[in-house]
Amino acid sequence: MFRIGPAHKDHEVAIRCAVGVGLPLAVLLVFGRIDLAIFATFGAFTGIYGRNEPHRQRLGHQLRAGALMFGVITAGALTSRLEPDAWGIVWGTTAVAGLGTLVAGFWRLRPTGSLFHIFGYAAIASVPNHPPLWQGLLAAAATISLSLLLGLSGRLWAKHRTPWKKPVRPRFSATQRRAVCIDALQYAVVAVVAGSIATLMGIGHNYWAMVAATVPLVGATVRNRMYRGIHRVLGTFGGLLLTALILLPGLQPWQMVVVIALLQFGAEMLVVRQYALAQVVVTPLALVSTELAHPSNPLDLVQDRAIETVIGAAVGMTMVLLVHLHASRMRTSRSRTKDPGSSPVRQ
Repeated sequence: MFRIGPAHKDHEVAIRCAVGVGLPLAVLLVFGRIDLAIFATFGAFTGIYGRNEPHRQRLGHQLRAGALMFGVITAGALTSRLEPDAWGIVWGTTAVAGLGTLVAGFWRLRPTGSLFHIFGYAAIASVPNHPPLWQGLLAAAATISLSLLLGLSGRLWAKHRTPWKKPVRPRFSATQRRAVCIDALQYAVVAVVAGSIATLMGIGHNYWAMVAATVPLVGATVRNRMYRGIHRVLGTFGGLLLTALILLPGLQPWQMVVVIALLQFGAEMLVVRQYALAQVVVTPLALVSTELAHPSNPLDLVQDRAIETVIGAAVGMTMVLLVHLHASRMRTSRSRTKDPGSSPVRQ
């Protein structure tokens, strides 16, 4: 719950990701096209994948991740043009949660699941009055391409260069395929439940609850998953204090770009080592990025984020417990079936 894991070349990943988001935003700012920032921001998520892999393996990993993210961004932009209401966002995001997890699972993407895809789709779909579609997609594609180049940048130095070997990708077993499909179903269920609760309560940015609901689904054990849910809540509340300190003074756009790059660096330095501390940085990163593209009332953003994080984390942890209880009952039932003599004799 409180342990901080050891560092593992986190600074290298953090630098790549910070440059991957900061440089495109700076270019857009110079050309006066900050309206395209949301497309560049989510395109930069490509750099998160293939964290410490050899260069050949990382390239393939990030190509798959970038293709999926580009598809999600396109779907979000097209949905936005339909001007969906809150329920439209819930149903569209639920579809992305399930399908994104399915694709991420069969493409062996790490981080697993569809958290980034839920966030990217819903954030873009929720914003009205987008610039022309081709411009937004061009900004996303350019940022994805930059992330791919940054992922290979280590090959410029001999000491960082890794062998150019194509990785072996074994076939999925029937059990593994079933596990991927079950994960996709769980992501879709928690997303629709959390989004529906937030929508019925009339809270803005209902997709934040959907994002938070998927966090506890990642983890090797039930304990790990429950800790992630608690970390998400504690870290978010700490991050909201930092968000208030950043947004309330009223930063200029160029200052917000610098802050986003620094926060991205901090997020990658911490996310593998201690999830709660990472959320202290990730929370303002998400909100400042949103505020840069489409300014709003910072206090409303902070309030919505707090309430919906609690809703989402509670839904996600409830799913984890229900699945655990169901699995325990199934194991008990199977053991009794195999050893009927172990049941108490009725007199």
